[in-house]
This record gives sequence, structure tokens and C-alpha cells, in this order.
Amino acid sequence: MSLLSNLPAGAADVRLVQLKEWLQSTGLVQADSARPASADASFRRYFRIDVLPEHQAAHGPTLIAMDAPPERENVPAFVKVDGILSAAGVSVPKIVADDVPRGFLLLSDLGTTTYLQALNHDNASALYAEALSALVKIQQHSQPGQLPEFDRAFMLRELNIFPEWYIAKHLNTTLTEAQSAELNKVFDTIIANCLAQPQVTMHRDYHSRNLMWMDENNPGILDFQDAVYGPITYDAASLLRDAYVSWDEELVLDWVIRYWQHARSVGLPVHKDFDDFYKDFEYMALQRHLKILGIFCRLNYRDNKPMYLGDLPTVMEYVRKTAGRYRDLKPLLKLLDTLENVQPQVGYTF
Repeated sequence: MSLLSNLPAGAADVRLVQLKEWLQSTGLVQADSARPASADASFRRYFRIDVLPEHQAAHGPTLIAMDAPPERENVPAFVKVDGILSAAGVSVPKIVADDVPRGFLLLSDLGTTTYLQALNHDNASALYAEALSALVKIQQHSQPGQLPEFDRAFMLRELNIFPEWYIAKHLNTTLTEAQSAELNKVFDTIIANCLAQPQVTMHRDYHSRNLMWMDENNPGILDFQDAVYGPITYDAASLLRDAYVSWDEELVLDWVIRYWQHARSVGLPVHKDFDDFYKDFEYMALQRHLKILGIFCRLNYRDNKPMYLGDLPTVMEYVRKTAGRYRDLKPLLKLLDTLENVQPQVGYTF
């Protein structure tokens, strides 16, 4: 398949021609063999490329080319975090060649099977145990100052995506002053809990679509360029309260307990009391899920990517269950009930 196949004309083609020329210049791959490797919610594109026979012993049969427009994507951050995670002893792509100024990377291929594709009830406990073990390794190698801080302003920016895109755009509803005040009070409660948590290296998108099933050193970890220094429960919540796949709460509780026990055993600064840790886990998951509700709507309405709307019910169920369990979060549940009752009964064109 040509590198230019199934891609928009115009400016995008110029960039792809440049990528093809750069790939050819590495002397490692057959540039004309490039074919799309995965879809992405960002402006990045990935292509799987055949390695020339004389280099297959060193690099395997295929490599992955990443096209990340530098005006839209932070390629230096990808390179930096790749090094941090590699030093922690987890499986991340090896950078084989790079042209960082133009946003081109040639990476080792971690395979074609994501956790989302591989997971089933028979293997879930084993796969999650491996993913949580890798997470503990990352957290053990945390160093303050290496990454941007996931601070109050950062969390609030994310939370505000929910009223802007889910409530105002998706539900076509304007909050009253009283409703806005109640929602902001809930936001403050969530943020206060998350800021009080111990801080570690945080992947920020540690879930089933960004983890690859591998024969050895499972899982392969992708999409880590947005890593920050933040609450210790965030990545576990991202993994176990996944927007793309859900499990019985009893199973998730067991996995959280096992992670907590492992983290404690290696000296990570988790709460000594599991109930306190689990509350942190739930508040952190709620912060993420409110953001996701807004982002999935933004991807539809702004970026013409409607496929994410199908995952809204899973995320909303997480939000409702968590809000219903804690007194300080009950106003959020009340607001959601009100919004659903007054939502215009019209069809949307996506």
C-alpha cells in the first residue's frame, strides 16, 4: 500500500511525501511498504513499514513510523518520556531513528494486539496483574521535576471540558448560576482530594488501547508523551475504570487491592488504610471520567470523530455510581438527573 493511500489531499500529502523521503534516507526500511498502523484521537499518524532484509536481525521484520506535526504534537516530550520509562524497565518502543524538528520518528514495533483486543474473562486477571506490575515499576522510578505537574490549574482545565462540551454542546443546555456553583463546588472537592494524594510519575492514558499484548515483558506501553507528575492513583484508575471496557465491580475491587498491596510492599507512598486509598482511587477516576465525557463530545463535534460517542454510556455509568457513593459528590448526581430530565428530545446528526 502506498504511503499516500487513504489520506487527505493537499497539505497533508506534502507532509507524507516528506516522511517517505526521510524513511528512505534511513536505509533501514522499504518506504513504499508503509501502511496505516493505528487510528489515534490526536494529530499523530502511525505507519507500519517493512524492514529491509539486511536489517531484520537487528530490528525485526517491521518498524513503526510516527508522523507528529511539530506545531500540534510535542515530539521532544515523547522522546524524553520514552527514555524515562525505558529506564524504569518497562516495555516501550525503542527509537531507531529520528528527525525531531520535523516530527518524524522510527520506532520498534510492539505488535498488533492491544489489551482491548486481547482481554477476556479468562485472561483478564493475569493481564491486569502484568500491567499493574509495570505501573509499579514506573512509579518506583519517579523523580520530582522531571515532568510537568498535574496541578490544580491543570485538573480544573480538564474538568471544565465537561460543562463546555458535554453539557453545553452535547446536551444543548445552559446551566443556571446555581447549577454552575454546585458543579464548581464538586470540582473543588475532587481537586482537593487529588492534590492531597502522593505524587508520582503519571502516564495519563494508561488503558487498554495504549497497552499492547506481547509474548515477553508484557505489556508494551504506548501514547505516553503527555506524562506528568501527579496523583498516585491516576494510572490505576485509568486502567481499571477504563472508558473502553468495563468489568464487574467485585473484580475491579480485587485488582485494586492487589495493586495497593504490591505498591505498599515496595514502599510506594499509598495510604496505609485501604478504604482511604480506595476513596482516592474513586475521586481520581471521577476527575478523569468527567474530562473524558467532554473530550469524547469534543472529538465528535469539533474533530469529526463520532466513534467515541459510543463509549459515553460506559463512562457515564462510572460517573453516576461514584457520585452516588459519597455525600460530597451527591450534588453531581442530582445535576445529572436534572439535565437528563430536561434534555431536548431531538436527534443529533454526527
